Amino acid sequence: MKNLDWAKTSLLAMALVFAGYFIGNSHWKALKNNRKVTVKGLAEKEVKADLAVWPMEITFTNNSLSDLKTDIDSQKKTVKNFFLSKGFSENEITLGNTNITDAQANLYGNNRQNFRYLAKTEVTLRTTDLKKIKAAQKESINLASQGVLINSKNTWRPIEFIFTDLNSIKPQMIEEATKKAKEVAEKFAKDSNSSVGKIKTAQQGLFTINDRDVNTPDIKIVRVVTTVTYFLKN
Repeated sequence: MKNLDWAKTSLLAMALVFAGYFIGNSHWKALKNNRKVTVKGLAEKEVKADLAVWPMEITFTNNSLSDLKTDIDSQKKTVKNFFLSKGFSENEITLGNTNITDAQANLYGNNRQNFRYLAKTEVTLRTTDLKKIKAAQKESINLASQGVLINSKNTWRPIEFIFTDLNSIKPQMIEEATKKAKEVAEKFAKDSNSSVGKIKTAQQGLFTINDRDVNTPDIKIVRVVTTVTYFLKN
């Protein structure tokens, strides 16, 4: 009976040893096959803006509401004709609504105003001809001689330059970013005596469009970063 118990114990021990070996060997292989590296690839492209928007504002003051309305109609017509003479089409010129404020109706303000009524009218130029809108901005000072004073709504950046054709360059930039990510992975693999395997995961970042610099807002830099995880092979 003792010999039988001893034999059973020996068989159990051997089974545990073999099981431990196979489990350990399988775990080692799993770790070996699960080696990976995560890298980022950056793609940049310089592009020219293809749309320009210039929002402006005309301010009017008067003590007579009827005279104020006459001034508004007259100056809006003057502004529109001015930009038409500079080559803008009717569709490129938008005359917005006019807001009129009665200073005497402002119960919480200082009623000692030089003028009772204050009005503001918005004018917006929207065009794909960037040279034309730049020239119009320089020449708009001539409106003052016609009794019209216009102000840019954004004094720091009067004209907003926009790049609208992002979809046409997306595929090329994603391909370039992925290629650069693989180059980084290959360098890492070389330094670690490995080689780059298949892609495990890939994540595309958001595209960003920024001015190249403060002096050339009509030239943009488009950027995208792609994050890729590769398997490594021995």
